[in-house]
Amino acid sequence: MTILTGKAEAHPRLRSDRSGVLRKIWEHRADYAYVLPSIAVMLIVIAYPIYYTIELSFFNTPPGLQLRDKIFIGLDNYTAILKSPVFWKVTSNTLIWTVASTLIAFVLGFACALALHGEFVGRGILRAILIIPWVISAVAASYIWKWIYHSDFGIIGAVLVGLGWADRPPNFIDSVGTVLPSLIVVNIWREFPFAMIMMMAGLQTVPDQLLRAAKVDGANAWQRFWHVTFPHLRNVSTVTILLLAVANFNSFIIPWIMTGGGPSNASHIWITHIYELAFGRQRWGVASAYSVLLFLILMALGYFYVRALSGNERKDGSA
Repeated sequence: MTILTGKAEAHPRLRSDRSGVLRKIWEHRADYAYVLPSIAVMLIVIAYPIYYTIELSFFNTPPGLQLRDKIFIGLDNYTAILKSPVFWKVTSNTLIWTVASTLIAFVLGFACALALHGEFVGRGILRAILIIPWVISAVAASYIWKWIYHSDFGIIGAVLVGLGWADRPPNFIDSVGTVLPSLIVVNIWREFPFAMIMMMAGLQTVPDQLLRAAKVDGANAWQRFWHVTFPHLRNVSTVTILLLAVANFNSFIIPWIMTGGGPSNASHIWITHIYELAFGRQRWGVASAYSVLLFLILMALGYFYVRALSGNERKDGSA
């Protein structure tokens, strides 16, 4: 009888909560009028393109056909993508690109942050030098590295030949086996300063009292780092890794400018392949289907990012 009473009381409470939300919206309707222009702009520049991309993914759009004459084919674009060997090659490249770039950039940035955390002469100058790759335009950096890797005029090949370590300059971005690792090196070079800045900010939050107490108790440098410093950096580390992963998964400039996805699709990742399908081959339906899948993956990463931020806020509030 008690259980039935509890269930009976739950429904009015839910109704009252809903009515309370609607009542608050109605009471503050004048306040919502101020944000209506922003909502309208978001619907035009964000919501409508997303809707149209999803709609277009169910149509066949041959290159010689105008978009208004597109042919409805249902889920055929998605099945064709999943059956295509190019899809799995591009997916493998994307995973290697994202995981390697994210983890190595984070580890390198974390190491630099730890090295620059202590006081020493010239620390400010060294910090400024290490931030340079991040503030340089991605387009300019891509062209610079393209010349550095050049098989005939590149400085790396010239140095290797000059030192006698190679008979001829290696083909860094012209070879199927070396192009993706070469691009990952460039991406890490450009992204590790972001991880360094984030971790340097996190190191400022580690209480000095705990480090001094651990040192007094006999803890060595590694023990102080693992048991005191690192636990205080878990939240900022999670946020940094997620931000790097989202940026790398959606990265376009470096692989497209340096190689255009070649040779033989060896450096194509999802975003560059989508661009080539849409604007190179005019296969808008297939490119839209790719974009929908990419959107779902990025939404999943965004969900974990928001959860990480919400967890940080709850911990800060409880503290």
